[in-house]
Amino acid sequence: MAHIVMTDDGLRFDARSLSQGPLGGAETAFTSLAFALARRGHDVSVRNRCIEPMREVGIDWAPLEAGVPHSADLYIANRAHGLLPMVPRARRRLFWIHNPARYLLKWRYLSKLFRWKPVVVFSSLYHADTYPAWAPDGGRVVIPLGVSSAFLESEPADEPPPPRALFVSNPLRGLDWLLTLWAQHIHPRLPTAELHIFSGASVYGGAKAREMEPLLEYARQLADRGVVLRPPVSKAVLADEMRAARVLVYRGDKEETFCLAVAEAQAAGVPAVVGTLGCVPERVLDGETGFVEGDERQFADRALALLADDRLWRRMSRRALERQRGWGWDEAASAFEKLI
Repeated sequence: MAHIVMTDDGLRFDARSLSQGPLGGAETAFTSLAFALARRGHDVSVRNRCIEPMREVGIDWAPLEAGVPHSADLYIANRAHGLLPMVPRARRRLFWIHNPARYLLKWRYLSKLFRWKPVVVFSSLYHADTYPAWAPDGGRVVIPLGVSSAFLESEPADEPPPPRALFVSNPLRGLDWLLTLWAQHIHPRLPTAELHIFSGASVYGGAKAREMEPLLEYARQLADRGVVLRPPVSKAVLADEMRAARVLVYRGDKEETFCLAVAEAQAAGVPAVVGTLGCVPERVLDGETGFVEGDERQFADRALALLADDRLWRRMSRRALERQRGWGWDEAASAFEKLI
């Protein structure tokens, strides 16, 4: 058993947040890894911006200001460079990042990376390529994010669902593009089709919420074209919703480094049509579990095919269940263990 310390200095969340409602991707990953490491028998201490100390599933969870242990077998600093000097006697130090690494190419970041030489953990090949070879590190490793058991263990639909598409992401990541494509090139050709958008400002808050509102209003205005705006939901509820969907549609974004939404849909047996931006081509087996398509008219055609063709949907759903259920948080935790 190892003593593992994990820190985060971003949004406020705690050990109960994941089960109580929607949570952002980086926060979901952080919490899920902590739980997985604890289940594997490790002594896990978490320090972040939670309100009060708690002990959940064997994890010692407390606010950063309560103090961070001085030593650990493994220390995982999540996202923020200011966390790197913490746990000064850590035997192994990791810097787990979730955004493209270009933001690290400033002296205030580079100085700490030079000083502490952490192993930098990326979540996709695309992600790793955003950090230039000359930049400092104590090693580099790609560990894909795990998929929640809610999706890995979900029962697939017995029959092809009605023509329902899903968007499950930050609205700032291409929702306007998708809504225009849907209104002009998909819904007119299949008027019974619906696009359900599980997204909203509640997960992000602040200035981003203000940026999102015009996009969400655009979605509301397309209600007569089958667009249904839904609030963000917990993982368990989303897994159930995916049983009623035929396809997840998402262009991708250059700032996207893993895309849990696509991975979750694939694990649940939902084929996906994705674009070529960012990491999303790594999440779909093109021609087997969905389509990777850079041309917008072809993107629309692929989405329409999955919405209307039962035989195609069955084949791709079956392949997704066969090929995309092999990496959960236990597997991800095992990969982190190898770095101790």
